[in-house]
Amino acid sequence: MTPKSTIRLITYSNELINGDPLYISSNSLPIKASNYEPAGHSFHDIALKLRGYFEEENITSDNETLPKDKEHDYMQSSDSYSSSKGKKKTADGVIQQDHYALLGLGHLRYLATEEQIRKSYRETALKHHPDKQAALLLGEETEAGKQAKKDEIENRFKAIQEAYEVLIDSTRRRIYDSTDEFDDEIPTDCSPNDFFKVFGPAFMRNGRWSVVQPIPPLGDDTMPLKEVDSFYDFWYGFKSWREFPHDEEFDLEQAESRDHKRWMERQNAKLSEKARKEEHARIRSLVDNAYKRDPRIMRRKETLKLEKQKKKEAKFIVKKQQEEEAAKVAEENRKKKEEEDKQAAEAASNQKKIKEKEKKLLRKERTRLRTISSPVVSENILNLSSDDVESICMKLDMLQLKKLCDDFEGQDGNNKKAELLKSALSVGDQQSEKEKDSVVKKNQVNGSIKVNGSLAQKKEKPWGKEEIELLRKGIVKYPKGTSRRWEVVAEYIGTGRSVEEILKATKTVLLQKPDSAKAFDSFLEKRKPAVSIASPLTTREEVDGVSVSVSVGPTESQPQPSQSEEAGSSGSDQDVWTPVQETALVQALKTFPKEINQRWERVAAAVPGKTVNQCKKQFALLKEKFRNKKK
Repeated sequence: MTPKSTIRLITYSNELINGDPLYISSNSLPIKASNYEPAGHSFHDIALKLRGYFEEENITSDNETLPKDKEHDYMQSSDSYSSSKGKKKTADGVIQQDHYALLGLGHLRYLATEEQIRKSYRETALKHHPDKQAALLLGEETEAGKQAKKDEIENRFKAIQEAYEVLIDSTRRRIYDSTDEFDDEIPTDCSPNDFFKVFGPAFMRNGRWSVVQPIPPLGDDTMPLKEVDSFYDFWYGFKSWREFPHDEEFDLEQAESRDHKRWMERQNAKLSEKARKEEHARIRSLVDNAYKRDPRIMRRKETLKLEKQKKKEAKFIVKKQQEEEAAKVAEENRKKKEEEDKQAAEAASNQKKIKEKEKKLLRKERTRLRTISSPVVSENILNLSSDDVESICMKLDMLQLKKLCDDFEGQDGNNKKAELLKSALSVGDQQSEKEKDSVVKKNQVNGSIKVNGSLAQKKEKPWGKEEIELLRKGIVKYPKGTSRRWEVVAEYIGTGRSVEEILKATKTVLLQKPDSAKAFDSFLEKRKPAVSIASPLTTREEVDGVSVSVSVGPTESQPQPSQSEEAGSSGSDQDVWTPVQETALVQALKTFPKEINQRWERVAAAVPGKTVNQCKKQFALLKEKFRNKKK
């Protein structure tokens, strides 16, 4: 079959076959075998592409079939990340390798999962393996061009491997994502209508650094306030996983020693901590700006302000009403008091007039009695005198005097008139005695007695030491909460003390501090009585209830002791110490220490039958005996 010149599939360069063109045709259709090694028609297709005879077909990536739930509403465009050469610029303007673009994940970037990274790496590594790219070397005419192309293919494959190693390691990927291109700008101001358009993308953009996922949305103007508060609570407690590698960080692998390495770690930690504080301040400023301009928060603040104002006004109104009512009540009370005072004044005036009238009538009747009784008094009948008449005038009231005068005038003889005056005098005396008794009883009830026209306060019975001790014990025995406590304590004391006296004693007698000057006297009172020592020279006999001392003298048969023997026997008797006396001495020495004044006088007074010198001598003997025992 002769070849047709109109169908030209492949044209080689002039250097292939003596510079003559070579035409090859085939009756088979091209077969797409992108996942296999180029051979046959695939080899011819690659060669035609390199020569530029037709454009490269658009091959859709498998990543386009990924579920859309992994994408974010406010996710940035992949065009800002992707690069035809797999390069990107950092915030400092330094161009570095774009690992996501090399693996074909530029549209997902930090949202890419580990499974997607593995799958994309397998496809990219298979596609860009140097053995698969060997056909590209045919397009180069010179050896230098081929070597450069080979180096480019190997470098690209190494870059793919490096990108996979970085992205598959969670720690290295977190560091790489932290240095990825990111817009750190914080919105500062916006109109209330554009709040959600301005701050919504900012929160979603910064939400990528949150440890807790998913982040709550900013929502819209109809979101409930409870969810709004939850949103701001989340962002005020925001926890970021963002790392902050610094250009000035030390390389730990270059440390010369362990101490040098630790110093490098501390310096790196300081730089990281400083960057974390700046990041925290940036997020806090974003949340503060949004909280100040959030129309939902502003409406709630306005509502709370209005409610507070209403409560304040209502409180003011209530207070004003209360003041008005109090003023009204005070005015009514004032008027009522004035009316009562006026009535009291009128009643007092009327009473005063009545008393004055009664006094006038009383004076009139007294004058009348004195006048009509003068004949009887002048005759001195029944020993009546003018003083008796004056006594009758002072003791009887107006009605009694009037009746007496009427009866007196109705009598005919002076004797009968004298008897009438005598009976009136006795009645007056009885009335005065009754009045005096009633006054005395009233004063006794009030705790006072009238003596010689003056009131004397009733003296309280002083508290004895035994009563005070019983009171102390009763208070301890019947504590607070006991039913009818003070009545029970009064019965416990048993000395007829009233409840008022006991209550007063608890506030006065029990709170008194003991007098230090009387400590020795109290000691002597509390001390046990000393045992009496019978004298060998005397005996006591009871004769009709009277103790009689009978001295036992020497008989005629017994010789009289000499004076020196008597002195010796008396001295030996005084030096003898009984156990009771020794115990009293020891107790007195403990009671009265060295620092106290007149110590030995007090000690001798506490020891029965011993003087100061004897107590000192016995003390020295006891001290010597104690030292000998120690040895």
